[in-house]
Amino acid sequence: MNLPKMYRIGQSFNDTKVDNLSETVRAGLNKLSLTAVKPGHQVAIAAGSRGIANMADILRAIVEFFQSLHAEPFIFPAMGSHGGATPEGQVAVLEQLGVTESYVQAPILSSMEVEEISKTEDGVPVFIDKNALCGDHIVVVNRIKSHTKFKAPIESGLMKMMAIGMGKQKGAEFYHKAAIQYTFPKIIVDAGRQVIKKAPILCGLAIVENGYGETAKIVTLRPENIEHREEDLLKLSKKMMAKLPFNEIDLLIVDEMGKDISGVGIDPNVTGRNRDLLGVFPHPTRVKRLFVRDLTSKSKGNAVGIGLADITTQRLVDKIDPHTTYINCITGISLEKAAIPMYVENDRKAIEIALGSVGLISSNQSKIVRIKNTLELDIVEVSEAYAKEFHPRTDLEILDGPRSMAFNSENNLLPL
Repeated sequence: MNLPKMYRIGQSFNDTKVDNLSETVRAGLNKLSLTAVKPGHQVAIAAGSRGIANMADILRAIVEFFQSLHAEPFIFPAMGSHGGATPEGQVAVLEQLGVTESYVQAPILSSMEVEEISKTEDGVPVFIDKNALCGDHIVVVNRIKSHTKFKAPIESGLMKMMAIGMGKQKGAEFYHKAAIQYTFPKIIVDAGRQVIKKAPILCGLAIVENGYGETAKIVTLRPENIEHREEDLLKLSKKMMAKLPFNEIDLLIVDEMGKDISGVGIDPNVTGRNRDLLGVFPHPTRVKRLFVRDLTSKSKGNAVGIGLADITTQRLVDKIDPHTTYINCITGISLEKAAIPMYVENDRKAIEIALGSVGLISSNQSKIVRIKNTLELDIVEVSEAYAKEFHPRTDLEILDGPRSMAFNSENNLLPL
């Protein structure tokens, strides 16, 4: 099969960036006048499982701030069922993200035990991590971004972390099941409101990232302002979010997927590929075939989202930990996202099979986009078929090409 030549292009996104993270965190927390914090108070700081830029540094800065008040801060995993739904597994997830006791200079207290603190207006129980609830104060820390299951004024952020993340596996499982009846937006907001009302939430720290995956904005919020401000920050996040360079794609090649990249491994907000019991959300991107090449080591075998691909490789399948993947998918009521697609022994064969199934298009005229992952989209490769679409675009720069796709002796693509 004659494969098309590829251009390497650079995409320009909003590059707003926080220059001094620790000073920004300290100034934001100072602005809140947290007089309720007394010497000796235990401050529980939530840490999630996402690959958030500078997360370890941000957590360390929060720890340093509360230590300056002579309080006793500690980190607790707020990640639902991730890490195989075990205390040790969740600590391992944090370690992969650079969040360790030695780096943040505070203990990490990990447990899957929860306490029920309330019920929503629909009677859904609300759970909180037991260690966090034993603290005098809780600080919620998360990135504000589009959710992979639904679209609403509030999606993935502080409210979701208070509901699903801090509820551990038990809470996450309840909320996902309840969402089938009551919808995700309602469950997250209702449960989040109960956590603010019943738990010792001291403040929230919201993070927005730019299109290059860098920290663009850090906002500290009093509990009563979290819900309203999160709506505004989500709008900002969506404006800054990186996108694929084109919407009509015959074959999208994704070099790697993983939990450290997206909650479902391959972000549907980028690919437009969604498959969910709750339905799919509209998206302008149309990908005929999606080929995912590998699983990140930081994903620890969790291949949730592989069910969104059409074809993959034997090497990716060999890295899947079924137990970890299944727990995540079962908890999230997303069995379809654990489905393993067709898999073959090398990249060339996968590409040829995919291009042979997109219709009456000659392979060398097919529209192919290749990305490293759905987080890093500033440098991508696109096939010659897009050449006529380059010139009207001021956000694209040709860096190299067109060149033939480069394979190694085993017929696998060379690194992007």
